Amino acid sequence: MSRQLLTLANLTFVATGLLFGCSQGANQNETPATIEQGNLEIRANGEDFVREGFVSKDDWQISFDHIYVNLVDVTAYQSDPPFHAEANSDIEAKETVSFEEATTVDLAEGNESAEPVLIKEFAEVPAGKYNALSWKMVQGEDEPIEDQTIVMEGKAQKDGQTIDFSIKIDQEYEYVCGEFVGGERKGKLEAGGTADLELTFHFDHIFGDADASADDDLNTNALGFAPLAALAKDGKLEVEMSELESELSAEDYENFEQALMGLGHVGEGHCQESTTADTTS
Repeated sequence: MSRQLLTLANLTFVATGLLFGCSQGANQNETPATIEQGNLEIRANGEDFVREGFVSKDDWQISFDHIYVNLVDVTAYQSDPPFHAEANSDIEAKETVSFEEATTVDLAEGNESAEPVLIKEFAEVPAGKYNALSWKMVQGEDEPIEDQTIVMEGKAQKDGQTIDFSIKIDQEYEYVCGEFVGGERKGKLEAGGTADLELTFHFDHIFGDADASADDDLNTNALGFAPLAALAKDGKLEVEMSELESELSAEDYENFEQALMGLGHVGEGHCQESTTADTTS
């Protein structure tokens, strides 16, 4: 009798264990909670200076037909803690959204009322606050930017003189930036909504701005257009980076290099900037 009771107890224990095991298995196979998602747009903006034209610090009226930039490895981050470029720290990302393929953008596209150029739209990415952005500018493989990183084409006028210019830059750059700084906040993606981030390029850092005072840092550090105009022949300037290095004064070329390095912003927000090796070879 005692043996039968022991056997019955063992069977009851085994059955209970099987039921518990099945229950655990069912829990492990349950569908996880749905991640809240939305759409994220990445845009590039040369600002009104590029689309409308402007007057340089040395009074040249500059208008652009095209400003081509070749972008790669564009990445948006949800960084916690927030990333600050001035702190010289690293991004600590909870979420990242990126595309690695090279994309050529014409920043002069459209008129003064045009939206910043759409580079990429990501569908169904994790919702949250995208508060950091990074990208590289590298040499292109095809025209109009073959073997170049930046190509500026346009016209400059002063005192009845007109210069058609094409300025080609082959140095490669990398920018790592924090949150967009401007009139409206960007990057806050609600579930089911759409948010955007912006790569901003400050070309007034190269040429200066007649609307700013002469002793403004923008103008004291800018190249202006006069040193470039001095290199023009028969109303045309077609020049590459290596020629500028040999033709400009050492001070002018250094200002030009520093302005190019500082092109990348997020609105008015600054970035960590660096030059990079040729990644296209």
